[in-house]
Amino acid sequence: MKKKLALCCLVSIMLAFSSCVLTENPSSSSSPSDSSEIVDTHTEHVDADNNGVCDECKESTIRTFDIYALNDLHGKMLDTDSQIGVDEMTTYLRQAKANNPNTILLSSGDMWQGSPESNLTKGKMMTDWMNDLGFVSMTLGNHEYDWGEDYIEANSQLANFPFLAINIYDRETEQRVDYCESSVMLEMDGAKIGVIGAMGDCYSSIASDNTKGIYFLTGDLLTELVKAEAEKLRAEGADCIIYSIHDSYNDNGYDLALSQGYVDIVFEGHTHAAYAEKDMYGVYHLQDGGDNKYGISKATMEINIANEKAKATQGKVVYASEYKNLEDDPIIETLANKYQAEVEKGYRTLGYNETRRNSSALSSLVAQLYLEAGREKWGTEYDIVLGGGSINVRSPYELPVGDVTYGDLLMLFPFDNQLVLCSIKGRDLLDRFVNNSRYYVAYEINPDTIEYNKTYYIVTDTWNSPYAKNQLTEVERWEEEVYARDLLADYIAEGNMGTKPAPIQPSEIRLTSIPQILEIGGALGDNKQTTEVYDVEGTVLSVENYTWGNMTIQDGDGNILYIFGVYDMADNRYDAMDNPPTIGDKIILRGVIKKYIKSGSPLIEMVNGKVIQMNGENANV
Repeated sequence: MKKKLALCCLVSIMLAFSSCVLTENPSSSSSPSDSSEIVDTHTEHVDADNNGVCDECKESTIRTFDIYALNDLHGKMLDTDSQIGVDEMTTYLRQAKANNPNTILLSSGDMWQGSPESNLTKGKMMTDWMNDLGFVSMTLGNHEYDWGEDYIEANSQLANFPFLAINIYDRETEQRVDYCESSVMLEMDGAKIGVIGAMGDCYSSIASDNTKGIYFLTGDLLTELVKAEAEKLRAEGADCIIYSIHDSYNDNGYDLALSQGYVDIVFEGHTHAAYAEKDMYGVYHLQDGGDNKYGISKATMEINIANEKAKATQGKVVYASEYKNLEDDPIIETLANKYQAEVEKGYRTLGYNETRRNSSALSSLVAQLYLEAGREKWGTEYDIVLGGGSINVRSPYELPVGDVTYGDLLMLFPFDNQLVLCSIKGRDLLDRFVNNSRYYVAYEINPDTIEYNKTYYIVTDTWNSPYAKNQLTEVERWEEEVYARDLLADYIAEGNMGTKPAPIQPSEIRLTSIPQILEIGGALGDNKQTTEVYDVEGTVLSVENYTWGNMTIQDGDGNILYIFGVYDMADNRYDAMDNPPTIGDKIILRGVIKKYIKSGSPLIEMVNGKVIQMNGENANV
């Protein structure tokens, strides 16, 4: 057991005060010759019965630490229609540090890639934010490698905290990569806390072009590395060891052998699951869910500095609902201004999307654009028969109706995968692409005419081309940095997703009073609705469902109408509207009327009403 710097008892007279005091009995009149007479009064805190009180000086030996961890934030810094930013979270974390100075912030990976503000700054803006908040470490995730090692190295120089990855090795030197540490030791309030970081078995989730010079130790090899590092940290006096791994306990990404005295708590990532649960040995595992949708992982640790015992007294996911209404922290605006020149491309409007498109529709469209772009570039020399492959759409996984910015596409298609012309044998073309339900492809060849041993040419990207099972031979790459999102951006800019409808003018509004609406609905058959739409005006009296926007409105005479579902003119549901109507707002809605029968009683309602005017202002699309 290490020696603890202690506050000790002076002499029997001082023991009566039950107070440990650090003193060297210095006197202003002492001469150098008197130094041999100075009494060393240092001693150790002792807590043999582990009751949290020093057996000798009776002081508490317990230190309480709050540990907050983020994983898979994917650059989601600024507020968008699909999620909140980190400005309110920042306020929450600053308050946490103010309430308990023994507060630790760390990350378990995938912090940068996935948003305009982070992608266009290649992680710098996010790293700056982490510096400002005082993160103590960041474990590398697989998506930190999406731009290659050079950017990790650059951000490691910018960061005021270490990047951790005990198991990533350089192929040439056979040593851990020099932009990562295996662990970091924190010294706070008399306690020593070690943090070990590792990337789990995520190698297959990284474009192979970006990992040619490195390799990962996983499985039993990783377990042995972590065990050895934990023992080293214990020998250096660690009271508590945190394991931050970019992998999931629930996906067998963690070896339970580590819970047998090697680590005291585990913060995880990669799978975007939200949980705080104990394993069979009582060790907490936490992950916050990712993409700034679920919040933050939080654990409270009690550390006995007298006997190196650590215990997690609480583990939870702090959901965004706990802080989303806090004031915005100004650091986000400061960073947005600092990096404005680099991120302004993300705010540029490309065009309009007239219908909601899910991830499947977007992936299929990109496959078609691959085929068309490839034929335009290489078609005079090669007979290209197919475009596409494994095309992954990221959060928010859909493109809503409305104006589309380059930043919207950056979030959906954040990967910098170059277009590639490849050759492939007919049997593999059929097996891996045409008949593979997991791939999105576009082709203009009859599958029945494909010959097994004939060579064909397809256009895919650098995510698919090195994948051994695809049996592709790379012929040529697109020299320019043109990615899926860029092809899609050009497609939208050419007006191929529709044109923006003109806003409804006041002269086009034809109001029907609430009594008239109730009369029209009353004449309908049970559970029938009108084919004609009606415009109705009223003041919001109540909101009964903040997802769909079910509400009641009231006119000046006290007549009430129930609205089942509220949308904006871009067809965004109530919970996705920029400025949804709430109690007290005067609105005009357009929708169909229905007589809804429930338990034998009719309810006359407007169904899926669109807000065409609110508080006297037209609701433009």
